[in-house]
Formats: sequence, structure tokens, C-alpha cells
Amino acid sequence: MSDVLLINPVLPSLDRELRARYAVHRYYEHADKTAFLHEVADRIGGVVTGGATGISNELMDALPSLKIVAINGIGTDAVDLAHARARGIHVSTTPGVLTDDVADLAIGLLISACRGLCVGDSYVRDGEWGKSGLPLARKFSGMKVGIVGLGRVGRAIAARASAFGCPIAYTDLREIPALRYRFVADLRDLARESEALILAASADDAEGIVDAAVLDALGPDGYLINVARGRLVNEADLVRALLEKRIAGAGLDVFVDEPNVPAELFTLKNVVLQPHRASATVQTRAAMGEIVLASLAASFAGERPETSVTP
Repeated sequence: MSDVLLINPVLPSLDRELRARYAVHRYYEHADKTAFLHEVADRIGGVVTGGATGISNELMDALPSLKIVAINGIGTDAVDLAHARARGIHVSTTPGVLTDDVADLAIGLLISACRGLCVGDSYVRDGEWGKSGLPLARKFSGMKVGIVGLGRVGRAIAARASAFGCPIAYTDLREIPALRYRFVADLRDLARESEALILAASADDAEGIVDAAVLDALGPDGYLINVARGRLVNEADLVRALLEKRIAGAGLDVFVDEPNVPAELFTLKNVVLQPHRASATVQTRAAMGEIVLASLAASFAGERPETSVTP
């Protein structure tokens, strides 16, 4: 029976199932990781990690018996897939089951930013109701929504926004003719035509594509929502645009250097912040755990996991 290395803590239900099936070692608990690996490295057949954490090539190469890196998420940008492929290591993800939660949060962030839900909550809790007034909020229904990346999550966001009467346009690597939404090839043009720009792209090699020019195209009445990857946004440009009121607001679940968030954002009432938790519901995390377990079992049985992204 292969041993499993946990890079991060996981949901208790998944932790219990892993312990019931395998010898589990907790990488994150050890201060002296070199000494720890010296004791267990030869026995590790599987690694379970998060999408943002991934696994370094150095750690991968320190595990000679490694068969699979099971990502408890959908992001693969923290894993060198070519390196894993060269070693014959499967890298699996948990696609599909996150879609609804991520799309729900994207719409929730946009409504929260437009309607000032966090500001209103503080206003009531702090006893300001009846003592001072609040500015009027921005109506969400009917907003022109531009979506960057129309994969599973992007399409789910479009369906939800459409239910609120929002006209939808999108940009992607290419037009998807089967979809009824309007394709805009240039990101800057999409921002210019949108009142809310929602990032749902898988990132891949993209970095800083939402910069000052895109934010200026979005304009002083526009909102930026990011539930994709922090590195898609030039954070310095975003902070300046918000401070200078060149855009109306933002809703952010992801950041460039997590868990570090630009401190300037903390004082801005037109910004809604979340700690990268778009998929953080009991139901979805349980479903993700089932996929992780299935991927490990398949790999240890000499089969290709269904959700492997490496041949």
C-alpha cells in the first residue's frame, strides 16, 4: 500500500478517508522538512495538494516512488506539468464540481460591490443607522457584463447574470460559435463595452492582462470581479485605479501573492475581499474529496485517473 503525503490540511471528511485507506504523512506539520523527507520519501506514492500550493519540482524529485499528484482543486499553474509528465507522474484535478460555487461567488461579489452589502452590514452593526446616511447603491439587474474566459465557470456566470437581465459579452482565445453570447476579441474593447468585467479565465500563461489600460477602458462606473487567478490582474494598477476612482469598485477572491493582500484595499469601502474561498462549501469540498480519492485509487491500481491532466 502506497503512502500519501499531504501538503496542506484537507477537509476532515477527506482526511478521515485518506487515513482509513493509506498511511498519511503531513508535510505541513514539519519544521525540518528535509529530515522528515529523509524518513518517508521512498514510501510516498501519492501527494495531495491544493491548486494554489501545488508542488515544487524539488519536492517532486525527492519522492522517487511518486505516482500521482492529486490536486484538490482545478488550478495546475503551481505544478510543472511538463516535469511531472517526464517523470511519468499523473497530475489530477477536481473539475466540474467547483463550477456552481465559483459562479455563485462571482455574482455575489458583484452584487455586494454594487449594492454596498458589506458597508450596509457595518453601518447597522456599528450603530450608525438613524445617525447618518448612506450613499445610494448601484443597481445590478440589467448591467452590461463582460466575462473573460467562457469555460465551465464563465458559462455558469453568464447563465446567472442573464437571469438578472444582464446583456452578456465575452472574450476568450477564440469565438465559441455554439454560444449565444456576443464575442469581443480584444480585452480592452470588452472592458470599454462593459459595466462589470468578471475574470473567469483558467490563467494558463497569462499574467497582468488586466492593467491600467483595461481598467481605464472599464471606466469610473465599472466594476472588476476576479474569481480566477490573482496574477491575471496588475495589482498595482488596480490599487491606483481604485484610489483615484477611475473604476467604481471591485470584488476580489484571489490575489497575486496570497495570503498577502495590498494594504491599500483594506480601507476602501467599494471593494469586497474574500480569502480565495470560491469553492469553500461543505457540499463542494466533499465532492472534490471524492474525486481526489478516486484519482489516488486509480493511480495506485496502475490506471490513468479520469481527471488526470497528464498523459
